[in-house]
Amino acid sequence: MTLEGTVKSLGIAVSKLSPMDQVDKIELITGQGIVGDRHLRTDGTRSKRQILLMDIETLIEFGLSERDIKENITVQGIDFSLIKSGNIVRIGMDVVLEITGDCEPCSRMDELRSGLKNAIDGRRGMLAYVKSGGTISSGDSVTVES
Repeated sequence: MTLEGTVKSLGIAVSKLSPMDQVDKIELITGQGIVGDRHLRTDGTRSKRQILLMDIETLIEFGLSERDIKENITVQGIDFSLIKSGNIVRIGMDVVLEITGDCEPCSRMDELRSGLKNAIDGRRGMLAYVKSGGTISSGDSVTVES
């Protein structure tokens, strides 16, 4: 199975409670995450959550805006609820991500809208690890391989 889409928007979480910063491009470091993001790991530990990917179609279905659920990469054209752990995501020319699992909805979802935590369970996007870093921009191609 190969799925194809496009990077719709990019975001960086500077701190836990502040809104995401929308950016035109992000730099990813192999094994560490996104430069400037609070989930960046420089201590050598392999974090399950270096990146959160989400599809714009699901956000629209739930009446949400880009970065509301704290996703780093919003993609158009790929339903991330179909993706599984171990799938490989290629973005642009250089970046390779490995899907590490579902992003479990936290209580902050209910701060956006009452009942959203339960409603979006199983559809809040996918977490990923940076296997090969590089720079990605809005409009870059995205390919998912099983």
